[in-house]
Amino acid sequence: MPSSLLAARTPPARLREARRRFFDTGELADDAFEPALTRSWRRSRDFGLAPSGRFAGAPHASSAQLARALDRQHEFVAHARPVMEFLFDQTRDTDSMVILADAQGMLLHALGDAGFVDRAQRVALRPGASWHEQWRGTNAVGTAIAEGAPVVVHGSEHYLERNAFLTCTAAPIADPAGRLLGVLDISGDHRGYHRHTLALVRSAARIIEHRLFDTRHAAGLRLRLHAQPEGLGTVTEGLLAVSEDGWIVGANGVAMAMLGLTPGSVGALTLERVLPLDIATLAAWSRGSAAHAVRRDDGSVLWLRVEGGRSLGVRPVAPAAPAVADALARLDTGDHAMQAAIGRARRVLDKPISLLLQGESGVGKELFARAVHRSSARRDAPFVAVNCAALPETLIEAELFGYRPGAFTGAARDGAPGRIREAHGGTLFLDEIGDMPAALQTRLLRVLQEREVVPLGGGRPQAVDFRLICATHRNLREAIDAGRFREDLYYRLNGLALQLPPLRQRGDQAALVAGMLRELLPARDVRLAPEVAQAFARHRWPGNLRQLHNALATACALLDEHEDEIGWGHLSDDLAEDLRQRPAAPAPVADAVDLRSQSERTVRQVIETCAGNLSEAARRLGISRNTLYRKMRELRLR
Repeated sequence: MPSSLLAARTPPARLREARRRFFDTGELADDAFEPALTRSWRRSRDFGLAPSGRFAGAPHASSAQLARALDRQHEFVAHARPVMEFLFDQTRDTDSMVILADAQGMLLHALGDAGFVDRAQRVALRPGASWHEQWRGTNAVGTAIAEGAPVVVHGSEHYLERNAFLTCTAAPIADPAGRLLGVLDISGDHRGYHRHTLALVRSAARIIEHRLFDTRHAAGLRLRLHAQPEGLGTVTEGLLAVSEDGWIVGANGVAMAMLGLTPGSVGALTLERVLPLDIATLAAWSRGSAAHAVRRDDGSVLWLRVEGGRSLGVRPVAPAAPAVADALARLDTGDHAMQAAIGRARRVLDKPISLLLQGESGVGKELFARAVHRSSARRDAPFVAVNCAALPETLIEAELFGYRPGAFTGAARDGAPGRIREAHGGTLFLDEIGDMPAALQTRLLRVLQEREVVPLGGGRPQAVDFRLICATHRNLREAIDAGRFREDLYYRLNGLALQLPPLRQRGDQAALVAGMLRELLPARDVRLAPEVAQAFARHRWPGNLRQLHNALATACALLDEHEDEIGWGHLSDDLAEDLRQRPAAPAPVADAVDLRSQSERTVRQVIETCAGNLSEAARRLGISRNTLYRKMRELRLR
């Protein structure tokens, strides 16, 4: 840790004098602050920020924009939340809050004491606000991002006078390849400053990095490194991920510092370039749990433990496909149809070929799309999901293509880039593409052909580069024949069509259940009672994976602490009743006229039951309101 980070804070009188001199003359003595804060104050001045007086304001995400940011950063936020909750427990009732921000300084999540949160809200210290130095000047979140290092900003060390009531401590969080993901921060009343907060935040940031690393490389070969054997398994250890052919494919910050690596080294160096080890030695060590000493060229010793990669060195002589430790591999739990879909998706992973995912509602199409994204070279860029059936037809165009300021009544003052531009460099996932209105199909086709988008209200076309994945539970060929879907767009979307199997046809249901239970209750060994497991196996699961997960989540919530088996009493009454009934014999196939009549009766009955409330009717039918409107037009219902 740099000694400057441990130094005592600048005395208030000296700080006031340093501020006066800087704002009067532009000069700042090099010893007035820590070097990081000196650089930050100069950057803040160069941004043209006024330290006092009326605050011009900074960008603040709308609730929809914040929801999209949380969606893009789902894995990051999911691993950070438990650590933040632990931090909050340690700092509760100290007039403070724990904050998570992304790499651009936007606050994603916060936990805090109610009284202090109210005060913090007055300076926009809340999710959705940007605390980049460009907008807020010197502050712990923005300065940690700019410096790429932990930082403390106390009281009037903040560039903006309005933030002087705060004391803030932040540490950057890197992804498993060493690239900045975001920042963890503890902010509180300046009177409660404590120098130990820095160590607490740094340790918590490392825990999050460990969790992200172990998740990303769970199925691969991992090396844990430390100068002392007792340090292995602690937050002070270095972490390396190595491919089967010996390339470094992941490293945490500690390992990079130990071995003199940079983020650019990941994927560009073999392990033998940095440690006197070959893949055969690792293969042998991976079959045990002992720690091994490795002497480096400079004479220093590193202790090392190898995990994962159990099959290294025991493969047949004939060439075989390399093992892949990624999100797609984690979806393979033994079902042949899913294995085939995963294998085909992998062959086009980083090729300019669109994917069309087909299957019933709830089979995991978005989960599959996210796994494709996280397994591709675009994994660190945005994954932007749009449900074409959930957005009103009047809003979906603006949502997708963006709009200029004043493009329509109610438009945001600064306009909006649109979901397509937000996906630049990453993956655009269009769910329920079969429900996209015809006019928008034409615009989307033009974007796919020209690789640029024009926002509503006009303006210069903006170039876009994204991987396209679409999903639908509809038969698009039938929609084409009925004139509801453009044939030319269909062939643009359908570079590779993959059919995901419904749960009732999958042969890996037991593995899926076990995996969901581990996710829901990671600290407990929970299983289904034998009679419940048998009932699960013969159930048709019309809601597929979504229904199964909801059922298990409910059951886990109803388990007592001493129970480790899910029985009938842990299931909701309606599911238990369905499970106890044997599957009925399939009904004879009705002709098209009968099906249309049955559909009309069902829709009409639900609308009448809901007294004409179409939103409630759509919810009960399990479809979007737009789909219900379309169905009513098709059936000529009023």
